[in-house]
Amino acid sequence: MDKKDVIYVTKEGLTKLKTELAELSGAKRTEVAQRIKEAREMGDISENSEYDAAKQEQSYIEGRISELEEVIKTSQISDDTGKKDVIGVGAIVKIKVESEEIEYHIVGAPEANPLEKKISHESPLGSALVGKRVGDKIEVEAPMGKLTYTILKIDY
Repeated sequence: MDKKDVIYVTKEGLTKLKTELAELSGAKRTEVAQRIKEAREMGDISENSEYDAAKQEQSYIEGRISELEEVIKTSQISDDTGKKDVIGVGAIVKIKVESEEIEYHIVGAPEANPLEKKISHESPLGSALVGKRVGDKIEVEAPMGKLTYTILKIDY
């Protein structure tokens, strides 16, 4: 596997992905199969909205299972924690932009969730932060123009 094919994740992120895969492969898959079976037993499936909805959900679940299996197969837990003074995947970074201080958790792409302040190391801000140290300043192009961030703190 090429290094570019590797998907970096945190240990917690990989655990969550594996948990989701287990849920979908087990209980969810069985539940949807049962819904399809019950909908079929209602008779004509050509105009059966319950059957259509169950089949659509089954398609989503199977697609997500395939996606999770691929991500898990190609993922590697980031081992940047040995470099405590340098930002990498898994770091919790406090940065200052203008007069506001913000804390972000740098995570692998599959774990990213901006609402939880988890940003991917592949995002514009995340990639600009990776490899930097406390005190460094970075500039990132944002929709409102170029923003300058100062790195205040790095934790793992």
